[in-house]
Amino acid sequence: MKRLAAAFGLCAFLVQSQAALAEAPGDPLSWLGRIATAGQRLNYTGTFIYQSGRHFETSRITHVADASGEYERLEVLDGSPREVIRSNSEVRCVLPEQKTIIIDRPGGRRAFPARLPASFASLAENYRVRKGEVSRVAGLDTQLILLEPKDDLRYGHQLWAELESGLLLKARMVDERGEIIEQFTFSDVKIGGPIDPEALKPRFAREGDWRVINAHGSEVSREDSGWAMNAALPGFTLSSIVRRPLGRDRGEALHLVYSDGMASISVFVEPMGTDGGRAGLGPLATGAINIYKRRVDGHLVTALGEVPLRAVKRLGDGISPTAQ
Repeated sequence: MKRLAAAFGLCAFLVQSQAALAEAPGDPLSWLGRIATAGQRLNYTGTFIYQSGRHFETSRITHVADASGEYERLEVLDGSPREVIRSNSEVRCVLPEQKTIIIDRPGGRRAFPARLPASFASLAENYRVRKGEVSRVAGLDTQLILLEPKDDLRYGHQLWAELESGLLLKARMVDERGEIIEQFTFSDVKIGGPIDPEALKPRFAREGDWRVINAHGSEVSREDSGWAMNAALPGFTLSSIVRRPLGRDRGEALHLVYSDGMASISVFVEPMGTDGGRAGLGPLATGAINIYKRRVDGHLVTALGEVPLRAVKRLGDGISPTAQ
């Protein structure tokens, strides 16, 4: 009788698993749509681990989407305390040890698990998109979606999406050898259902004098920016240009963002410092980010992004002042 019950339980599990698979889309591009939508429109809360080289970091995230908008709180649980509070179009980065709050707008690329943009159709132009195996992450069944770059200007991506909801539970970026550059993985997660409003409230009380830095900047048109690319970087298009304050007596920096829909490269153009900008020129790597700096016509140009160095360097070398 016990063997019969165990066999019945196993059959029921297999039937449920097959039903979930039957409801899931077969087209990998449709899966990208589910992943993009789930990260922005679902309620979820959980703990995930970020890995880059030998560096590991654990964070707790709570996300709520309702009729009034999108709200999120992310707290880094390791090292120096930090939290990021998102309320629709405003993001506050709280650094309690420095008693500093940085206010900005959400960037073009969202934080895990909302890694994909709402518009993802162009990804197929730069990546081969295909389905992988079904496996388990954080105790849940997931579908693996692979994004394999068509050239050497971007990295590959491996995305594990929960079968029923489409929420991204694991994301891995790999180089041309298939080695891991960085990885996000939920260790536990709750998807859907009500979220306690207390979970979205800031943890750190603002006692005493805090410094508030408004990093919003002001949007600039391509024509008014005064800078342009001499040669386009294949697959990357200009998505935004913003002037950002550098601080007292330091002027402003021009911030240009180029994206292929998955990867993005930021280019900062700022006035040259008193040291002539000689220190730190050329290539540099920090974790998953490649950085390239050069002097151009009395300005320091810094290009950086989670892309191969050759892409960052080509973009950094390709920008120059427009003729006045």
